[in-house]
Amino acid sequence: MPFSLHSHSGQFCEHAKGTLEEVVQEAIKKNFIVYGLSEHCPRYREQDLYPEEFHLKPSDLINTFTAYVHEARRLQQKYKSQITLIVGLESETINSSSSSEALCIKSEHDLDYIIGSVHHVHETPIDFDEEQFANALKKSSNDDEKLFEAYFDAQYKTLKEVKPLIVGHFDVIRIYRPNWQITQAVWEKIKRNVDCVIDYGGLFEINAAAWTVGLPDAYPQRDILQLIVSKGGRCTISDDSHGPLSVGRNYDKLYGYLTEMEIYTLYYLDYGDDGKSMVIKELKDALEHKFWDQWI
Repeated sequence: MPFSLHSHSGQFCEHAKGTLEEVVQEAIKKNFIVYGLSEHCPRYREQDLYPEEFHLKPSDLINTFTAYVHEARRLQQKYKSQITLIVGLESETINSSSSSEALCIKSEHDLDYIIGSVHHVHETPIDFDEEQFANALKKSSNDDEKLFEAYFDAQYKTLKEVKPLIVGHFDVIRIYRPNWQITQAVWEKIKRNVDCVIDYGGLFEINAAAWTVGLPDAYPQRDILQLIVSKGGRCTISDDSHGPLSVGRNYDKLYGYLTEMEIYTLYYLDYGDDGKSMVIKELKDALEHKFWDQWI
């Protein structure tokens, strides 16, 4: 059962490409069976807009998200005989209101799931570009350890308050520090967060987009993934596509990574018997599925 539970489109995300329907059509073309649509949760303060959004207002993001949900549900019905689309959001962890905002918008739009992601530390983007990362680092006294600690503390807050079914790109903080050696203090926070996800039953996303930005492994990098596996954490996979051209991107490398890490059972979201609630399903011998033939 090939799947990806994390995606974006240029129709509803300023740094993505193409329409949502083009993303869905490409997923069908590449034989995905379950595909998650997960545009970013809107931000409610002007200071939280990304540079690419400076021509917009928070109200525009709210309207765009509403339009996304309507289009996603339309596509869900249109293509239901060809693919299972699940409709959710990727959270933003910026300030003390972020968790409640994500939960409220999920309830308001009757969404299927939340991807719990952290893109900000000290209310500053850490994976948008190196300039913004440097600003976040400056707010951490130019101390990498303090920045990493703050990131994993922000993530823990999201995990405790939101309990997202999917944890997005667990260690994206490494995007501009791929060779930084994790200290014992940071490692303890990572272990705490991993235990938290396992305790409430979430899935760890193995995110293939990390290769696109030049990292040696998918998110999470192998030291953290080994920890997750050793503790019995359940993993899912995603392309984190940002347009039709990146649907399934790096799945050839992902196959190799899963093989190397000896991860043969994967998990995914699907609709339960009532056709509405989300359930976590298990796929054993996942690497033997013929879906992988197009990449290996």
